Amino acid sequence: MKKLGFGLMRLPKEQEQIAIERSAQMANRFLERGYTYFDTAYVYNGSEVAFRKAVAERHQRSEYLLANKLPVWCMKCAEDAQKIFDTSLERCGVDYFDYYMLHSITDDKVEDLYKYDCWNFCRKLKSEGKIRNFGISFHGSPQVLEQLLSDNTDLDFVQLQINYLDWDNGVIASGKCYEICRRHNKPIIIMEPVKGGTLASLKPEAAALLDDTRSPASYALRFVMGLEGVMMVLSGMSDEAQMEENLATFDAAEPLTEQEQDTLKKVANVLLDSPVVGCTACGYCVKGCPMEIPIPKIFSAYNREILSSDGKAKYNKVTENKNSASACIACGACETACPQHLPIVDTLKKASEIFE
Repeated sequence: MKKLGFGLMRLPKEQEQIAIERSAQMANRFLERGYTYFDTAYVYNGSEVAFRKAVAERHQRSEYLLANKLPVWCMKCAEDAQKIFDTSLERCGVDYFDYYMLHSITDDKVEDLYKYDCWNFCRKLKSEGKIRNFGISFHGSPQVLEQLLSDNTDLDFVQLQINYLDWDNGVIASGKCYEICRRHNKPIIIMEPVKGGTLASLKPEAAALLDDTRSPASYALRFVMGLEGVMMVLSGMSDEAQMEENLATFDAAEPLTEQEQDTLKKVANVLLDSPVVGCTACGYCVKGCPMEIPIPKIFSAYNREILSSDGKAKYNKVTENKNSASACIACGACETACPQHLPIVDTLKKASEIFE
């Protein structure tokens, strides 16, 4: 199984809608090159239906592997797990999932996993053949990950956020979580290897450290693909150029040299010295925002302003028909949903001061 997975969170769009035909052409290209793994989720707006139209209705089930996820924060009772699962099957147009996981597990969501008996629900699905592999998508602390893997030894895999910028991060703790999975002998699926695009578009002083014959994104992907125990690396490819570059990177499967590894540490230090927001544009914060503030887009404009002082026009555009940063009522719903554990309320205040 080739290690590049097609993440379907960021599919190409036309007029704010997922472009089905472009997505289908990208999926065809992906499959033609021998790659088979697709990743979607119940909460990825339109993604499951797009997968059905672009892939499931055009290819035999044996041609691809499909991963999906159960979001405990969408549940009000234990019975909701079955409803969510059945909805995902229908949307995707399949009879089973090859990989199924408890979605975006942070420390504060663990209690609900037991409260709603999500563990045994997934075990039941596996025994029935409705899922082939059962795992977790984890965004919590190393201590909690250690406990979960000790208590649930039958997990088939773990999905982790790993990239060279978050490797030593005190909150994300990519490196520590990776080592825990290795000790428990769990295959690892990597998400956010390019940190939502942050490591694809570097500030000039960071980019200058890299060999300009290779793209910044290719360095980030090579960093994670060379880690032992990694079975899959997800990339949320949103256009054809990204896909071609990623396919070339994984086809070559060229490990980082020691010199390149040292260089990436220097790049990380430069990036960490910048007060940019580590937002990956997953959009989870927006779904529960009572003011419907386009938080990831505002943060993108904020980062652009910090790095190149030209974020004002982008901010005006993204807030033209949406509430601005100053509309935040500090309810905290966004911070509860954020897998990056960002101080969203305070950052919105800063964005408001800069742009308004």
